[in-house]
Amino acid sequence: MPKTMKGPAIFLAQFAGDEAPFNSLPSIAKWSAGLGYEGVQIPTWDGRLFDLEKAGSSKTYCDEVKGICKEAGVEVTELSTHLQGQLIAVHPAYDAPFDGFAPASVHNNPKARQEWAVSQMKAAAKASEHMGLKTSVSFSGALAFPYLYPWPQRPAGLIEEAFAELGRRWKPILDFYDGHGVDIGYELHPGEDLFDGTTFERFLDEIGGHKRAGINYDPSHFLLQQLDYLDFIDIYHERIYAFHVKDAEFNPTGRQGVYSGYAGWLERAGRFRSLGDGQVDFSGIFSKMAQYDYDSWPVLEWECCLKHPEQGAAEGAPFIAAHIIRVTEKAFDDFAGGSTDRAQLRKMMGI
Repeated sequence: MPKTMKGPAIFLAQFAGDEAPFNSLPSIAKWSAGLGYEGVQIPTWDGRLFDLEKAGSSKTYCDEVKGICKEAGVEVTELSTHLQGQLIAVHPAYDAPFDGFAPASVHNNPKARQEWAVSQMKAAAKASEHMGLKTSVSFSGALAFPYLYPWPQRPAGLIEEAFAELGRRWKPILDFYDGHGVDIGYELHPGEDLFDGTTFERFLDEIGGHKRAGINYDPSHFLLQQLDYLDFIDIYHERIYAFHVKDAEFNPTGRQGVYSGYAGWLERAGRFRSLGDGQVDFSGIFSKMAQYDYDSWPVLEWECCLKHPEQGAAEGAPFIAAHIIRVTEKAFDDFAGGSTDRAQLRKMMGI
């Protein structure tokens, strides 16, 4: 039977804050439902909304979280470990800024920070299982990204060794997720070693095509790279396990292109925008997703250099709802069909 996706849903990371209704799970879930969202994706690092360590060890707590969301009128779509996944692999150039993703007890200690990140990832696998979730979303981290542009000339084997090490770090985690029946959808994102289809394939080669390694599809990052994000779905649809609905625009000038000259977000050639304000062909994307029977959640990830987040969130739910395609169960020309048998078919061909 053809499948229709769920939704709309919203990623809470960009909205969580210290003021109500954004400072607790009950209030932000109710706020989300009031805007028309049916699901919420939870950032597991934000203690105002979720206690990951407790969720990894207590199914009772996970049931309480699900109950809070249900009472508010939403479901939990996935647990996000973007910040913890980032710390599985950190190039030394990024040690200082990425220490901020981890507790102070492991700052200035890359080995301890990585061990903490692994424990967090495992807790998320157990929490997802406790909550009956089949997919989580994350980042891959990066060892090779500072060498993205091949100047100075890269020594032979540098990229191969970086991806081999990335595979060595993630394979045991993916095996752990497999033991708990949970997939990881990696968001392919600049700053990660997995940022496009080619790098994702390199990673798959290193982990033996692990079935738990998938993609959190986000077309905004592909538009800013000038990658064909519709063809991407044709190629990788079997590995698309999650979907961030985020808009972007790319307006090159005589001064800027893809790299955007270190400019701030307002001045960049490539900018993230609220849904409908950018250049992403969402009608094409939702059609492709329907074609390939994507039946999970389309999740708003709001990032915009201009619009207020609350306006972006309010506009996002009806935008996504309007793009969800209820997949047909019959062909449009069925009315003109008739019964046939083999003899009739052969007669039609003159045989």
